[in-house]
Formats: sequence, C-alpha cells, structure tokens
Amino acid sequence: MTPEAPSIRSLPRTLQADALTPAALEAVHAQTLTVLEEVGVGVGGEAMCRALADAGAEVDLSTKRVRFPAGMIEKALERSPRTYVLAARVPEFDLAIDGQHSYLAVDGCAAEILDHETGERRPSTKQDLAMAMRLADALPEIGILWQPMSARDMPRKSQSLHELHAQFANSGKHIQMMTAVTPEVARGVVEIARVVAGGSEALRRRPIISAFECSLSPLMYEDGALEAAQVYAEAGVPCGFVVMPISCATGPATAAGTLVQSNAEILAGITALQVLVPGAATFYGCCATVMDLRSGAAACGGPEDLYLQMAAAQLARNYGVPSSIGTFATGSKIPDWQAGVENGLSGFASVLAGADLMCGAGLLFGARVYSLAEMVLDAEIFNLLHYLTDKSAMSLSDSIAQVIESVGPGGHYLSDKHTLQNMRQQWMPKLFDRLSWEDWESAGQPGPQELANERVRSLLSTHEPPPLDDGVEDEILRIIDAFERGDGGNEDE
Repeated sequence: MTPEAPSIRSLPRTLQADALTPAALEAVHAQTLTVLEEVGVGVGGEAMCRALADAGAEVDLSTKRVRFPAGMIEKALERSPRTYVLAARVPEFDLAIDGQHSYLAVDGCAAEILDHETGERRPSTKQDLAMAMRLADALPEIGILWQPMSARDMPRKSQSLHELHAQFANSGKHIQMMTAVTPEVARGVVEIARVVAGGSEALRRRPIISAFECSLSPLMYEDGALEAAQVYAEAGVPCGFVVMPISCATGPATAAGTLVQSNAEILAGITALQVLVPGAATFYGCCATVMDLRSGAAACGGPEDLYLQMAAAQLARNYGVPSSIGTFATGSKIPDWQAGVENGLSGFASVLAGADLMCGAGLLFGARVYSLAEMVLDAEIFNLLHYLTDKSAMSLSDSIAQVIESVGPGGHYLSDKHTLQNMRQQWMPKLFDRLSWEDWESAGQPGPQELANERVRSLLSTHEPPPLDDGVEDEILRIIDAFERGDGGNEDE
C-alpha cells in the first residue's frame, strides 16, 4: 500500500440545508402513501407476491400488482436499522454508517472506458475493472467500491462474479454489488464473500460486501430483484434499494413528481425486505435525473439533479434510513470545465443534504463512460469538501489576538511561530493548477485531464493492494467455474 492510503477519508456531517420545507416534506410523504396504497407496485415473482400478501399487502395475482397499506410502510421503516458498519477486508477501511460521516463511492457499471493512455472510448474489460480498483484502493477519498465499469469480456452469466473477483483481488475496501440482480447470482456473490471473510458467521459479523437492487421505473420490481435482496439479507449482507428514473421518460415531468414516484419505489423495496427479513440492514438510494428534451437521453448534471439529490437525502434522514445519493456523474464526455462545475455543485449539494454515501466518482457522459482521470479529479473535489466541512479548520484560538498584536500594523507572518505551527492545516491541492504562468508554460500548459492522467499513472505504478490470503483466489475461481458449468443461466453468444 502507498503512504497516501493509510485509511479512508470521510466528510464530517457539520453542514446541512433542506430542499423541502416541513410542509413539502409531509406532502411528499402523504402522496407517496397514496401511490403505494392506491396505485401499488408491480412485482415480478408470484411467490414474492404471495409472501407480501401474507404480510398484509393487497395483491392482485393476475396482474402481480402489490398495494401497501400505510401501516405496513411505517412498521417497515421502524424495523430498519439506523446505524451499522460496512466492513472491509482490511479492518482499517471499515465504514461507520452512523449519520455523522459521508463517504465517496465509485459507481456506475459503465459499459465503456475512456482509456487514460490513448484517450479513446472503448468497451470495458475485467482487466480495466481490476486497474480501476487498484487506483481506488490507493485513494483515501474513495471509501466504497461499486462496479464502476462492466467486465464485458466475461460470460454474461457469470459477469458479476468475475467483477467481484477483480475487486477483491485489487482492493481491501468495502465492495457494494450492483450487478447481481437474481437470487442465483446473489448466492454466488455470498459464497465468494464467505470465502474471503472466513466463513458464514464471519461474514455476518463483518459484512465485507453490501448490495442494492434497482426498481424498474415506473413502479416495478422485476422478477428476481426482491428475491436477490432476500438472499443478501439472510446472509447478513446489507441490501438497499436504488431508483434511477428519468423525468419525462420513466418519471413524471416535474422534479417533485419524480421525487414522489422515487420515494414510493424505494419504500416499497424497503418494506418488502423488512417483511422477508425483519431488521435487515438497508439503505435509501436515489440516482434520479431528467431527460434531455433535444435527444431523449439522460441529461445528468443539471439543476434538477441537485434538487432531487437534496430532497431524496432529506427524505432518508426524515425516515431514519441511511442514504446513498447519486452525486458525481457529469454529463460531460471528458474531464473538463463542465465536469468540474457539475461535479463540484453536485458534491456540495450532497454534503448539504447529509448523504451517507456519495456515489459516482469517475463517471462521464451520464454514467455511460468511465474515466480513471475523472476518478482522481472527483477525489480532489471530495478532498476540498472535506476541508470545507472540517470545523477544526475554522477553530479560533484564544491567543489569536496576541499573535496579531505581536506582528502589528505593517508586519508580516512569514516567520512567525504561529505560522510555522499552523500553515500545514491549509488545504493543499494535488491537481488544481497553482503554478506561475511561466512554469505552467514550461510544463506544456497542462489542463486538468493531463494532470489527472499523470497522477493515475503514478499511483498505478506504485500502489500495491493488500493481497488475498493464501488459497482464497483459487477458491474464488473455483466457485466461478462451478457457477459457469451449472444451469443457473444462459451465456450470451
């Protein structure tokens, strides 16, 4: 491990601003309950529908429509734990989900990568994912590892397990599964995690992975999604629910309407999980955006996203459930001015909203392309936000008046003892340009992307992730091979 990555940096939750007034918060909740009671949610599996009916939901088996009474929702929220630990393979990377810290996650499962050597956009591979994990392991700002890109060169049937292998082999940090969306694959994930953790009880005590299931907006959970969540929860693995609606397409045209629908989908997932596994650790996830009216694609990065981020995190706080909020997912195609503006504003919005997990570091083009350079630039933004939220940076010493008096009018602080003792508390950028004009010209006038690519190369050439225990990797590969030879799914040609 490099000296830069002794532990994980989190943001202290010292700033807060609400997007919704108390009246608006109550209105969103009331309309959400109306949607869940009167409209309901589509649930793909008949066995799941029957289980929810036995728990008190109104179920139409012919349409697989599930309607949730308000009391069922409220009881589920009461059962959901407020705090828990997302453990890591290396214990010093454990994350306390306690309402006091915000953590940054890589994100997205993008289908393509912006090659940091050639600058070309191309399909991502398992080796690309392994490289991204090694880089994320080296950055103390990165706390949680989604699958930031797809291992598209692996068989579709076992792709999620290959991605998990690449992650465990290249980082000691907590891993969050987003691509294991059937109970069969979830069982494979749990089996691998048990091998790495040291057994079933070890995984239950220290869940080194977590997961989430996505709704299919509007108001659908496909067959297998809730069943996969049950597999995770029964193994002691935290499992949340994340929505990704697009206003005007898979969500209402207004941000407020999309918020109500999103809230309904998340609460339906949480309620189903608490029915199946009471007291299971879960979280409230929102990655909502809007449609670009000119192209029909997801816009990502606009002001509506900021509102939805803040409102969703506020709802999660109001319910007492940890939140995972889509944050760094610029619509820009390269790490440029647009990416900096959108991700800077988005990061600040998630900080003010009190998000527990801030997701999206490294994503470009509305989460469709991944960039290692953007990952380190987003880490730089997170580092800046850390300084902004650190109250100690603005603590006032009782002796400051004496320091000012000792210098007096017209003096300077360059050689003052107080300066020598405190100057290293100032924020020091790794990538922001502060060269003189002449030095900048001599360096070839580098921009953010060039500086970030240089840092990517430096970290990848020096960082060594913590190795897996002897025999563990062989056992992971054995599990993947057995899964591929089984009858749990069909490979793409």
